Amino acid sequence: MMKRLRIERATGQLLAARPGCPSTPGAALRSSYKCATQVAPVRYSSSSSAVETEPVYEEDGTDHSLPPLEKLPPNTSTLPSPLPYRALESAKLSALHARLSLSPKIPLQTLARTLVDASADPNPLFNNSSLAFLGATIINYHASEWFMVHYPRLPMDVLFAAMAGLAGPAPLNRIAKSWGIEVAAAPGGEVDPGLLQFSLENPGESIAGFGYTRTVVDKINKNNWKRSVASKVIYDDDFGQLIMPRKAKESEDKAVEEDQGQGVYHEEAANPTPKFSPTSYGSSTTRELSEKAHANFARAVVGAVYTHCGRAAAKSFVKAHVLCRELDLERLFAFKHPTLELAMLCAREEFEPPVARLLSETGRLSRTPVFVVGVYSGNDKLGEGQGATLEQARLKAAMHALKAWYLYSPGEGAKVPSDVLEMETGGGGGGGEQQGQGQGQQGKNKGWEPAYIDIGELISR
Repeated sequence: MMKRLRIERATGQLLAARPGCPSTPGAALRSSYKCATQVAPVRYSSSSSAVETEPVYEEDGTDHSLPPLEKLPPNTSTLPSPLPYRALESAKLSALHARLSLSPKIPLQTLARTLVDASADPNPLFNNSSLAFLGATIINYHASEWFMVHYPRLPMDVLFAAMAGLAGPAPLNRIAKSWGIEVAAAPGGEVDPGLLQFSLENPGESIAGFGYTRTVVDKINKNNWKRSVASKVIYDDDFGQLIMPRKAKESEDKAVEEDQGQGVYHEEAANPTPKFSPTSYGSSTTRELSEKAHANFARAVVGAVYTHCGRAAAKSFVKAHVLCRELDLERLFAFKHPTLELAMLCAREEFEPPVARLLSETGRLSRTPVFVVGVYSGNDKLGEGQGATLEQARLKAAMHALKAWYLYSPGEGAKVPSDVLEMETGGGGGGGEQQGQGQGQQGKNKGWEPAYIDIGELISR
């Protein structure tokens, strides 16, 4: 027996007015956009299928329901990077310019150039190698002077580690990613200029710092030779790392590829499986190349700010994006003989020899004893530490005393050497002239106070 169809359920939703929609023609014209954007109610018992709108195709097969693509010159796909004039039409580039609060003096063409790595376009007139070198010099200069003035007693090895932790490739990589840039799948002339472009097949060669290549660099790595602090300062880069020559890098990458690329062949000799590629997505090589490209982009932005806006604006940009980050310097220390080093420190500063004294203890005969030991020089307590044994507590007390000495700081108000330039010139030029003049007048009124210079570290590590 057939069931009776209820027509009102199938057509009631079409006859009834939607909630919030006007019933008069005049009101309908005034709020037509509001009604059009509301979602239709869900049908429960209707057996008719919903009407779907299909895209309209012309005779040539073009879908006009989508926005038209950008018209590019015919030879665009053969170029290694986008043309400069396309920077004016990129919405991503304009958003990045506004997101970084850059000065209007910095054109979009320069910002687009900072996104082209040397691996994507080897031509130095179109990539960011020159701007990255300039930006790296400015960043490392301001970071080093800030550390040397605010922590004048830091050992050189700790200073190198602090520089790498604040202005090295890894932190600059995180800074660039925090700016919200996107990466292009592959470089080319048809890519949006607002995307970061670098190649995974050709690492490229861009100079991003000072240093010399040692003639015995291969023997240093092979025999694990020890490098003195003086040689690190003279020959190595700003972070105390060896500068590897191009040939050594290629041979090392080839050896890694041979070790990791042992091809597993199929039973049929005619169909061998492809070897592992070190440039495959997610490998250590691709992560290293991505980190290098992001770091060079951050350096290039600083170089662009210095080029178009002057020294004062570049210094403010570095302070706002690099020097403002927190770094725990206590975790960078590694003492081998803390008691011996503390004794040498007291002898150099003509203090009384350090003496360890037991301050308190609990549970000596239990499973978890705790001893609190203090290190004294005369009546002055240099440090305090606790541990499960007396020796452990004594070593911790000596470490805390050394950290208290090395982490001495004159305070946040200490002036750095770059402040002298603002005092002499009354500003760094460019966009920061008025601000620099005000700071210069204030500095002239207060006068220049030279920074505290320490004798140096006790034991060269």
